[in-house]
Amino acid sequence: MRYRATARLVLALSVLAFCLTSYAITWPLRKRIGWTRFFLQWFGEALGLDVRIAGKPAGRDVLYVANHVSWLDILALGGATPTAFVSKDDVRRWPLVGMLARIGGTIFIDRDSRRAVRGQADRLGLALLDHHPVTLFPEGTTNDGLSLFAFRPALFASVAPAPPGIVVQPVAIDYGDAGAEIAWTGDEDLGPNARKVLERPGPLVCTLRFLPPLAPSDDRKQLAAQAQAAITAALAR
Repeated sequence: MRYRATARLVLALSVLAFCLTSYAITWPLRKRIGWTRFFLQWFGEALGLDVRIAGKPAGRDVLYVANHVSWLDILALGGATPTAFVSKDDVRRWPLVGMLARIGGTIFIDRDSRRAVRGQADRLGLALLDHHPVTLFPEGTTNDGLSLFAFRPALFASVAPAPPGIVVQPVAIDYGDAGAEIAWTGDEDLGPNARKVLERPGPLVCTLRFLPPLAPSDDRKQLAAQAQAAITAALAR
């Protein structure tokens, strides 16, 4: 298992080095080339991630709303779609990860400050109006891979009501039976969890189930409840 983990880690770091170098070299054209999406896809594949898509992504002008199982969710969804992510503010200060998140256009929010959340909701709304798809994990943290935490209505402030032309599309991130094994729970450090992923035999299949967009609503609680119900039903199937 150590050899498998080492081989995957070396390959993943090689992908990181190649993408960062290429990003620097192609600086004036970096947005057109889409290095962030390429990196997330290739990095995930290097770690053994096998992403499959069910349903049809809305594409542009969309807020994806997804359940959150693992740090691998970023690689899976970001490699499959040109989405930015909403993340808690302290990720900005993580070594390397914070830099990569900033390069990827992550929208950081401070969930402990109501005043800050209102301003950051405006930033999220502006990103959507700029035709940039954004992904929100409304549980606010990763779950245990077995059940969902309650979706937080406050995080839907930017889309209740939604800006003109913007849709809210639930996405069920499904790792199958491996979900409980690879879930990154709040009391586990990233290192041991990453080691667990790296040492797994064979590919780790992750199915992204893009569900029908929600009906527009100016009720944040209703949007949160509908998104959670749709994702729960999809995972149950």
